Amino acid sequence: MSEATKPTPAEATEQLIDAVQRLSSARNTAEITNIVKVAARRVTGADGACFVLRDDEKCYYVDEDAIAPLWKGKRFPMEACISGWVMRNRQPALIPDIYLDDRIPHDAYRVTFVKSLAVVPIRSLGPVGAIGVYWAQTACPTPTEVRWLQSLADSTALALEYVRSQTETNKARGMETHAHESAGCATQPSAPQPADSCACVSSPSGSR
Repeated sequence: MSEATKPTPAEATEQLIDAVQRLSSARNTAEITNIVKVAARRVTGADGACFVLRDDEKCYYVDEDAIAPLWKGKRFPMEACISGWVMRNRQPALIPDIYLDDRIPHDAYRVTFVKSLAVVPIRSLGPVGAIGVYWAQTACPTPTEVRWLQSLADSTALALEYVRSQTETNKARGMETHAHESAGCATQPSAPQPADSCACVSSPSGSR
């Protein structure tokens, strides 16, 4: 993204506040993903942004917003991915020139526009993912831009935790409702059987 389209501090702050507010009312991971991938790019003025989640020992690139395709839908080993490095070390990675940094799997980047990047963890203690932003020119984000990006990641962590807890709560309620319904069926009294009509007929008086 060119300097002409790079947001002013006031514009970036406004974008961040809007994203945080929207994340506070997000109700599923897809909604969170859409908010974050757009906000990360707009707040930093980057040429691309990726939303990454940890999937066991792999980095899953869930979605992206970029000037050209990156790695959406792909999974990479934690030890062979800069997002994995960020999650394992619980700290941001700021790389002005990716081809001068041994942490970068250069072959995976040669087919992309990326020359510089910044990646921050989603949740500092026990990261569950990462947010990456990318530039088509060699550049280095300012400390303020990194703080904005980390603030977005922190809000993302809260939103993901809320969705997870709500999912577990709804699942528990569903199981409880099913258990009550099953118990009700088991204890429901069976309908009375009709009496034998023959046993209820009296013999006529005086009959022999």
